[in-house]
Amino acid sequence: MAKQVIKVPDLGGADQVDVIEISVAVGDTVAEEDSLIVVEGDKASMDVPAPYAGKITSISVSEGDKVSEGDVIGEMETEAAGDSGDKDEEPSADATEESAEEPSAEAEEETGEEPSDASAASGEEKEETVEVPDLGGADAVDVIEITAQAGDQVEEGDSLIVVEGDKASMDVPAPFAGTVVSIDVKEGDKVSTGDKLGVMKVVSGGAPSAAKPEKKAPAKEPASAAPAEESGATTEPPAAPQKDHALHRDLTVSAEVYAGPAVRKLARELGVTLTKVKPSGPRNRVTKDDLHAYIKEQVKKAESGAVGVGGGLGVAKMPEIDFSQFGPVSTEPMSKIHKITAANMSRNWLNVPHVTQFDDADITELEDFRKSMKAEAEKRGVKLTPVPFLLKAAAAALRAEPSFNVSLHNDGEHIVRKDYVHIGMAVDTPRGLVVPVIRDVDKKGLYELAEEASAMAVAARDGKLKPREMQGACFTISSLGAIGGTGFTPIVNSPEVGILGVSKLSVKPVWNGSEFVPRKMLPLALSYDHRAVNGGDAGRFLTYMVSVLADVRRLLL
Repeated sequence: MAKQVIKVPDLGGADQVDVIEISVAVGDTVAEEDSLIVVEGDKASMDVPAPYAGKITSISVSEGDKVSEGDVIGEMETEAAGDSGDKDEEPSADATEESAEEPSAEAEEETGEEPSDASAASGEEKEETVEVPDLGGADAVDVIEITAQAGDQVEEGDSLIVVEGDKASMDVPAPFAGTVVSIDVKEGDKVSTGDKLGVMKVVSGGAPSAAKPEKKAPAKEPASAAPAEESGATTEPPAAPQKDHALHRDLTVSAEVYAGPAVRKLARELGVTLTKVKPSGPRNRVTKDDLHAYIKEQVKKAESGAVGVGGGLGVAKMPEIDFSQFGPVSTEPMSKIHKITAANMSRNWLNVPHVTQFDDADITELEDFRKSMKAEAEKRGVKLTPVPFLLKAAAAALRAEPSFNVSLHNDGEHIVRKDYVHIGMAVDTPRGLVVPVIRDVDKKGLYELAEEASAMAVAARDGKLKPREMQGACFTISSLGAIGGTGFTPIVNSPEVGILGVSKLSVKPVWNGSEFVPRKMLPLALSYDHRAVNGGDAGRFLTYMVSVLADVRRLLL
């Protein structure tokens, strides 16, 4: 048996996807391609399969984690020889040891016989007593959490303990960098300013000379000035007193916000007003996760220019309503795809000046031809639906009217013209609406398009589309023909500048010059971005597409 490390495979360009399900447990025996975890990106979820068969020995991720390509999922034992990975690791460890030793040897050669004196001047360790700093007038506050232990390496400002006063809680930070020797308080103790908190071991010059400035005699400062200059250390007091003032504010300001000092410190660094952050911790306490979620939400708002399904761009936010006052209700979370779709639709609707043109395509001859080819298509293993015809007609229209095969550059001053024809196909799935993209539609035949469209639809419904399979479209087709309806106004999927809405086929009487005859009419709705496309261009595009659908022989011209 050989141990193999399992890593996240190529995610098709996605980064930092969410782990939404763990499909196996330690001890499970899996076959190659069995699902290990399920991850969800911006547009779809997908299984991460086992790269080979074997027994799961560890799982290194959990639900809610974010992973990227190359991250370790866990380990498994396999029958296949997998020792090469272990052998690769041993030399690297030796190389690390050698590289760690070589610089010290070189340093001895360069410094001659004086390295010990140099290290004594700048690297001597000594123990420093850590006291509870100024608590802003608070007295006998409770120790509610010990955040450092003996042996921990901490940086200046790292939290040692968390205390809670009458109005708020706060971190007590390390006054300097070093190693924690001991923490002399425990949870439940009460402490006041000046009480001994613990002992830290610090490197000479690393402990601030004025960590307790009020106890230093001014007359001694000149005597220590010369050694300080020789070692390169500064004799200026550090920022500890300023931190004490910040702690004072934590206890006396924003009493309506219940948050720990680490959270308050992070909020100050990020410039976030804590009263705007929605708390999720015990007793409505604001946690770091709440703060991160708030920042992430604000960044998304800034990037999208819209606020979910209400607000943004100066638009008033929808009022909050208690629907339970009208009758029984239940609340369920929106899926990630649903939330992203809502945000994208809001952004596109608010940013893109939409115009929609309507027409009916007479597809009587097309339907007769399609049904006549049904048996031949089945022999090829494909189902010939109207979709490949719509794709082919749209591709021909994009070539005939290239004003639709463009995108507006984000600088607002240029138009990007595309010399390829990739078309998105909206698919309704249990997870929400996704749009797989079929590439080079103009270069493919009807059977090939039918096969690819069917495969893409199945992958979309199974949640197995990769991010790159939903990117790069020039134009989108959204068909509600199987559901019904006589027409709708589709929203442009920016940065595309056009989208075609297809409704249900109906038989209508059409005047042929001498009489009314029954014809199969397909309602079409073309929405477009009026910044890039004018009415004349859209009229020509839709008219050309209608003519091609009415007589598919035109595709040969």
